[in-house]
Amino acid sequence: MRAHEIREMDYEELKRSLEESYRELMNIRFRLATKQMANTSQVRYVKRNIARLQTIIRQRELGES
Repeated sequence: MRAHEIREMDYEELKRSLEESYRELMNIRFRLATKQMANTSQVRYVKRNIARLQTIIRQRELGES
């Protein structure tokens, strides 16, 4: 997900997307631990997506204050 796509979401969609990303990261880590995953670059992608979401949420929180 790109930053401009994230910026178009409202606050509730951002929170929902962040929760889904955390769940996805947990599932990826589980698959890595059980050696069921061939593409390990997904961890990096999901972590960056979480960081993007958290950054946009924080920017909005600071902007509203």
